[in-house]
Amino acid sequence: MAEGSYPAGWYPDPAGVAQQRYWDGIRWTEHVSAANAEPPPFQYPAPVQYPAQYPVQPYYGPAPAAQYQVAPKSPGLCLLISFFVPGVGSMVAGNTGVGVLILVGYIVSLVLTLVLIGIVGVIGFWIWGMVDAYSSAQRWNLQHGIIS
Repeated sequence: MAEGSYPAGWYPDPAGVAQQRYWDGIRWTEHVSAANAEPPPFQYPAPVQYPAQYPVQPYYGPAPAAQYQVAPKSPGLCLLISFFVPGVGSMVAGNTGVGVLILVGYIVSLVLTLVLIGIVGVIGFWIWGMVDAYSSAQRWNLQHGIIS
């Protein structure tokens, strides 16, 4: 029988020495008897001794619940990043799709400034990048239960 797979009790002897052998729920015991015998009193197994390199005995209780921690996103830092490189602050804040759109739009507008058409786009994407970075960081914090 696999360890811990069956409840404690009398079962047919797997070795064939006696009619029944007592399974204590963990392993076969030395108790053997005829059919329908009463179980022997339960005895706790001897504690396991670990080598000196393991000074603390292991804990066999239930595993503690996993506790995950997330660091808050700083809206001010995300805004500062987007001040220098529009769109990257939004990416840092977790809004990657919009951040890439702002960055690509800013670069295209920057190229179009050579013919004076892109000046409005450069200013627009620069401002949008800072506003979105700040609001994305606040939104991310709220979704994770952090008030910022």
